[in-house]
Amino acid sequence: MVADAVLTDALEHLVRGIVDSPDDVDVRRRSGRRHDVLQVRVHPEDLGRVIGRAGRTAKALRTVVTALPGGENVRVDVVDTDRR
Repeated sequence: MVADAVLTDALEHLVRGIVDSPDDVDVRRRSGRRHDVLQVRVHPEDLGRVIGRAGRTAKALRTVVTALPGGENVRVDVVDTDRR
């Protein structure tokens, strides 16, 4: 479970460096059927920053998490908090 905390903390650190409202960053780990999922929630105004043009920033975040120990079985989702 130490790897779980490392992945969550690393992703949270990376996202906090990108956004304008770092206090609103929330990364939660959820268990899925095949993979665990790291759900990233940010302030609605920062959503575009985390996703990036054509999803490039989100893809880069996923690449970094996958490269970390234990990250090969984890999926990263950026959650749109405005959608209900």
